[in-house]
Amino acid sequence: MRSSFPRALGGALAAVLLAAACGGSASSALPSSEPLQTSSAMPSTPTSPSASPSGSVTIYSGRSESLVGPLVDRFRAATGLDVKVKYAGTSELSATILEEGDASPADVFFAQDAGALGALAAEGRLAGLPNATLDRVDRRFRSPDGVWVGVSGRARVVAYDTRVLTEADLPTSILGYTDPIWKGRIGWAPTNGSFQAFVTAFRVLRGDEAAKAWLEGIQANEPKVYDGNDAILAAIAAGEVEVGFVNHYYLMRQLAEQGDTFPVRNQFLPNGDIGALVNVAGAGILTTAPNPSAAQAFIDYLLTAESQEYFAGETYEYPLVVGVPADPRLVPLAEIAAPDIDLSDLADLAGTLRLIQEAGVL
Repeated sequence: MRSSFPRALGGALAAVLLAAACGGSASSALPSSEPLQTSSAMPSTPTSPSASPSGSVTIYSGRSESLVGPLVDRFRAATGLDVKVKYAGTSELSATILEEGDASPADVFFAQDAGALGALAAEGRLAGLPNATLDRVDRRFRSPDGVWVGVSGRARVVAYDTRVLTEADLPTSILGYTDPIWKGRIGWAPTNGSFQAFVTAFRVLRGDEAAKAWLEGIQANEPKVYDGNDAILAAIAAGEVEVGFVNHYYLMRQLAEQGDTFPVRNQFLPNGDIGALVNVAGAGILTTAPNPSAAQAFIDYLLTAESQEYFAGETYEYPLVVGVPADPRLVPLAEIAAPDIDLSDLADLAGTLRLIQEAGVL
């Protein structure tokens, strides 16, 4: 189901309603949008790495400044480039890039999830990356067309209250939480971008009807709604709910701050379950990039051992470059039984939002 992010919805539905789905503090003094220009959906010639890029580089970052600002600062110091960053939600920025078209000032798009990158790739907005860059990560974490590459990974998990549950008490599939036994015990965040990416994966793997039935089944169990993953974990710790659908690294942050007595743990669902989706943050170079060499340098910097260690140690995500270990408390990435899916297919975010609304969740 590799459908492109619809142009009509990109500017209206995505920018207005999906902007809240992917966190990020908006800040920019960059030029305003221009109408979308048509372009081929085929990737352009791969960008050649530059040993000594110069000038300025403009990054559109769907990752928040609090998470990746230190990495950007290190890149700026290491290269001497004039680095300009526009921080906003990933979906908002992908819609902005489509609206700006050939007039976009962006060199590189640093996205929170692969779906937004897939949407731009489908519209021919991303240039080909060199094999030397792509080959640093496993094939499942990069574009099959070679136009974007993952730089860090996150796994979907079920967080649970260890004071009232053991892992043996939990369903081994995300589908099990539609059982009425879980009524009033679930926390979720339907406006969260990672949750919506999971629903998109559900649609790709099982179809819209099955995804809608699952959403309606959870809704029938009267879940408590929160504005994000941190809020879900806090609610579990406070005893408001017993389980919640989150990304793995939010628990790691709480354990770092509060210690092992924090009464929440993660369940990694087995057997290729949809609820064990592993998504990536990734980056691609725009076909219209004013400084593609500097953009290439930034992407390569995100794949250095230094940056990968930053993701492992500071954000508790999975590093994607072989040889850089994740936090030892995590299930190794190779051992996660994630569903078999092309992450580029997670592009139809607008369709997912419509389905969530049709299910009565939003």
